[in-house]
Amino acid sequence: MSKLLLTDLNPEQQNAVTTDSQYTIVLAGAGSGKTRVLVHRIAWLCLEKQYPPHSIFAVTFTNKAAAEMQERIQALVGEGYFNGMWVGTFHGLTHRLLRMFSEQAKLPANFQLIDTEDQNRLVKRIFRELKIDEKQWSSKECVAFISAHKEKGLRADDIIVADPKQMMWQNIYRDYQAICDRVGYVDFSELILRAYELLCANKDVLNYCHQRFSNILIDEFQDTNQIQYRLVQKLAGDTANVMIVGDDDQSIYSWRGANADNLQLFINDYPDTEIIRLEQNYRSTSTILDAANQLIANNQNRLGKNLWTDSGVGEKIALYVGFNDIDEARFVIGQIKKRHDEGEPYASCAILYRNNVQSRIFEDTLLQAGLPYQIYGSIRFYERQEVKLALAYLRLLHDHNNDIAFEATVNTPTRGIGNVTLDKVKLTAKQNAISLWDACLMLIQTNGLTERQRSGISRFLELMESIYDEVGQMPFYKQLDVIIKLSGVQQMYEQEPGIKGQSRLENLEELVSAAEQFYGNNENTVIEDSQTGRTLTVLESFLAYTSLESREVSKEQDSVQLMTLHSAKGLEFDNVFIVGLEEGLFPAQRSAQENDRMEEERRLAYVGITRARKHLTLTLCELRRLYGRDERNLPSRFLAELPIERLNEISYRGFTTPQGLSANDLSKQEQFINQRKKSYLEKTRESDGYTLGRKVKHHRFGEGTIINLDGEGDHRRVQIAFVNEGIKWLVIKLANLTLI
Repeated sequence: MSKLLLTDLNPEQQNAVTTDSQYTIVLAGAGSGKTRVLVHRIAWLCLEKQYPPHSIFAVTFTNKAAAEMQERIQALVGEGYFNGMWVGTFHGLTHRLLRMFSEQAKLPANFQLIDTEDQNRLVKRIFRELKIDEKQWSSKECVAFISAHKEKGLRADDIIVADPKQMMWQNIYRDYQAICDRVGYVDFSELILRAYELLCANKDVLNYCHQRFSNILIDEFQDTNQIQYRLVQKLAGDTANVMIVGDDDQSIYSWRGANADNLQLFINDYPDTEIIRLEQNYRSTSTILDAANQLIANNQNRLGKNLWTDSGVGEKIALYVGFNDIDEARFVIGQIKKRHDEGEPYASCAILYRNNVQSRIFEDTLLQAGLPYQIYGSIRFYERQEVKLALAYLRLLHDHNNDIAFEATVNTPTRGIGNVTLDKVKLTAKQNAISLWDACLMLIQTNGLTERQRSGISRFLELMESIYDEVGQMPFYKQLDVIIKLSGVQQMYEQEPGIKGQSRLENLEELVSAAEQFYGNNENTVIEDSQTGRTLTVLESFLAYTSLESREVSKEQDSVQLMTLHSAKGLEFDNVFIVGLEEGLFPAQRSAQENDRMEEERRLAYVGITRARKHLTLTLCELRRLYGRDERNLPSRFLAELPIERLNEISYRGFTTPQGLSANDLSKQEQFINQRKKSYLEKTRESDGYTLGRKVKHHRFGEGTIINLDGEGDHRRVQIAFVNEGIKWLVIKLANLTLI
């Protein structure tokens, strides 16, 4: 069996699969087969090292990746072995742990997962109670504040506030958590923090985890945040074997709490860590990899590796310089059409951009050309308005004490139950520490409502009770179908004009189908742990699934793929077009002043380049209309960091040659250099010291960083991002700047 598990693995992959080190970092470059290594490692531990399946605790970052890993593990070890393993996302596995030990975690057994929209609704409720002006203060910002501090492992009382605004957010965080604890709400950040606190506070639970999970494997470790790192440490203790797989060159999510330094921190915390580098790439040509390697080498803070392949040199990287953004889009769509005419599917082509706003021009051009396309990463199925509404009705039907479900459904469709009525219900609920549903009953019994208010509330309660009487014994997918019809939801969307209403109705039909499929697959198999006996009903499992699952957009139709560079991580395509490679756009202007942020921008470019299997095209334009104004930006500094011999420039004007010389008199390299005399590379060689990235000081505006240059002689200008005064254009001759 051992030989079979190691078949078709290269020497470094074999080393990673068979290592006996207690602590291992697998530094896995793009396209180096890291999932294969993880899966074979788990199989090796079970079949060769004889570890029981329930000793495996394996974490990956998306539900899609977890499902793929589960499928591949089962194929290697068999379903019987797999059933005892814990394989999933951080959120999914901590959710499972808290279900098992809900009492020890001080949670009700039927605690309710809530998403960002539910959090926002709850914070708005607190705003109203505290008479905070919702027009002046952002509830979404407050939710982000709460989540960010939970991801750092901080409760409200742990936060050291810096200003009055943070003090207000801190107080709301305190009230928010008090409500959640009282009624049993758990948000996604709370899942991990509460699980960590459980392990810290309860020795019995900690000992259970230490005795059970002797092998911990974490994928995409560069994307972990502070509380996730601490959770891994707590689970591992001193005895577990820990393998972390990651790539510091692909750490691109600092804006949502990810800490690329966790890889280095792991080495510091566990000095005996073995580092295994997977550098052989099975995805891209050597031309593409050489460009990626040379680009990322400009980053200073990295563990270091060099991707290589034996799959051939491949075509040069095309670089297109367009006249304007329309010309750029037409070129890209023209190239895609050409590829398709040559027999390649549209889905093999991906357009990657730094900013979502860039998609519009490409969408318009695709529509005009009659080419099918999809925006990858659009609103997920279970986050769509109509789907969440139907699920809220289902939740309230089976749990009258679910306040968030009550608020979502009570006046949707409209029933004449206004904010004044709801405020009275909420006040009664708060004063008596009861649910909104029970508060309604109390107000009706005590005549605490006006006749009109009582009529609206009574009709809603009676509607829910009548639906329950009708559907109580049905499977939950049939209940959903009846709920959608009897609640008025279907009629509401039937009245919505145009294709949007029809689309919503189709989504509701799909929801019922999804529920039926889930019921059929899980009717006799619920989430269960043999050692604790804690189980979920099939309905509880489905509702948890809808909260945790991230559905992909349907890919039935062959379509061009459009997405941000962040969304592209983990994907690969034969033909990749990275567009808008201009200073201020990519790299983003806001990153110009901080080296750490610029390095992350470079990692983002590295991720984009390594998505390409066969053909890579980079584009920019001389004139771009963005946010309602025309801009002339310099070529991106990243273009100057690529190996010139790997590039083949195409321009709307053709190659520019000096007067008196023909194109035949110049090599491609010389033509390329002449074409880009005013590129980023040339601008950094200006003799007067005013170069991109240079720090300067102005007598009035203070210190700043040069992010763009324009003009010549007395008219030469610099665009400076000042620390305290924003971004300004200044004429060098008149500005009296001091170089720092």
